[in-house]
Amino acid sequence: MFRTEHFVLYACRNSLPQARLGVVAAKRLAPRAVTRNTIKRATRELFRQAELPAVDCIVRLSRPLNSKRDPARTAALKAVVRAELTQLFAFLPNAPAFARK
Repeated sequence: MFRTEHFVLYACRNSLPQARLGVVAAKRLAPRAVTRNTIKRATRELFRQAELPAVDCIVRLSRPLNSKRDPARTAALKAVVRAELTQLFAFLPNAPAFARK
């Protein structure tokens, strides 16, 4: 398990030739659908770009990202999401349990 300010990444090895991804963005933590979809889109995009070992990943939003009063989608929000997710996916190849053989 790896953490950033707003996200948690759960990962375990799989026996498949590729990595798999699951994304959980609860309505309670991101009340607007636009925000949840932005999170999911950014996660899938970064996952595709990352060269990951054969691993099953679940990315979960763990703290509120914005409220209903804040704008649903801004450049700043996208930048925060991308920065934190990039940091999370960077943990995987270097983790001892997931080192490539």
